[in-house]
Parts: sequence; structure tokens; C-alpha cells
Amino acid sequence: MTGGQEQAAEQPEGRRRRALWWPAALAAVVALGLGVPALVSSGTPAAGSSSSAPSTDSAEAGFARDMAAHHQQAIDMSFIVRDRTQDQAVRTLAFDIINTQANQRGMLMGFLDQWGLTQASAAKPMAWMGHTYEAHDGSLMPGMATNTDLERLRTLSGRDAEVFYLQLMLAHHKGGVEMAQAYVDAAKNDIEKRLAQTMVNGQKAEIDLITGMLTERGAQPTS
Repeated sequence: MTGGQEQAAEQPEGRRRRALWWPAALAAVVALGLGVPALVSSGTPAAGSSSSAPSTDSAEAGFARDMAAHHQQAIDMSFIVRDRTQDQAVRTLAFDIINTQANQRGMLMGFLDQWGLTQASAAKPMAWMGHTYEAHDGSLMPGMATNTDLERLRTLSGRDAEVFYLQLMLAHHKGGVEMAQAYVDAAKNDIEKRLAQTMVNGQKAEIDLITGMLTERGAQPTS
């Protein structure tokens, strides 16, 4: 077979791979694009400037701590499913969540460090927003999976793992959007507020994406 014939034979396969990757890859790029650039502004004081450093019981500190913990579980779940399925759409979503939320979590921890505050406190999760939630089995905040859920995810593979991950992540994102929006509404720090708004926008878009992915697999949200 000549070089030209080999190239022609490979073209349909290449188009097939691009067709499979494009929708999920596009969603990942859009979600990532909502990240760091949204925080860039001209002439805005740094989040850690002494003139704006919040107290340890402020909404700023409470949101940073709670959303960091919330993000960490999303990262953990995404690493689990990455190794439990070969489905490219689910793996691309997991890759996006790992990268986006690890980046955002680093920003939140950086804020606390700049403010001279600890990364943990004795306050109950979401106390800063007047929220009461009975923590149970590792689920510290609304939408968070339980330890039992995570153990089950580790035992599944293929479509079963995909569906359960998507169901868990859908609930997780809904809880995350609620918390991020509560901070947007109460924020006194402009930079952290923009980060929270980025989370609201990005996770709402992924909620729509995940809902569609469940439908494609003949599954429904758990709640």
C-alpha cells in the first residue's frame, strides 16, 4: 500500500475518533476557560492584602475552607472513575473536574494562607451561611457523597461506574452551586467573589452536560 493509500485508509478512523472526542472535549475546554481568566482584573487589591484580610469566622474564610473540602471529594471521585471506565466522554469530564477543581482548591487554600488563617476550624461546615446539615458517613455538606458511596464506586466498572459517578457528581455539583451562590450573595472580597461566580457558571454548565450524559445511558438522577 502506498503512503497516499495508507493516509486515505486512516482518514475515516481519524474522523470517527474526532467525532467521539469533540463534544466532551469542547465541554472541558469551555469549563476550563471559565477558570483563571475570570479572576484577572486590573487595579484590584490582592485577596491577601492586609487592608482586606477577613477574620477566621467570616464568610470569606468559611467558604474557602468548605468549598476546598467539597472540591477535594469531587477530585477523588473523578480519579476513581478514571480507572473504572474506558468511556472517553466520562474520562474527559473527570479530567476536566480534576484539573479545574484542583486549581480552584489551590486558590482557596492560597487565600487562607495569605490571610494568615488556618485551613481548618472548629466551626461546622457551612455555618457561615447559616446552613444546618447533619453530617453522616463522610458526607459533610449537601450533595457530598458518603464513604459508602465512594466504596461502591470503587467496586463498579464500565457503564455501571459511569452512571453511578454521573449521579454522584450531579448531586455534588448542585450542592456546590448552592454554596458558591450563597457566597456570591454575601461576599465582601471581590477576588474570591469572582472565583465563586466562576464556580457557579462552570458547575451549572456541567450539570446540563451530566444530565445529558445520564440520559444517553438510559439513567436518571438519584434525586
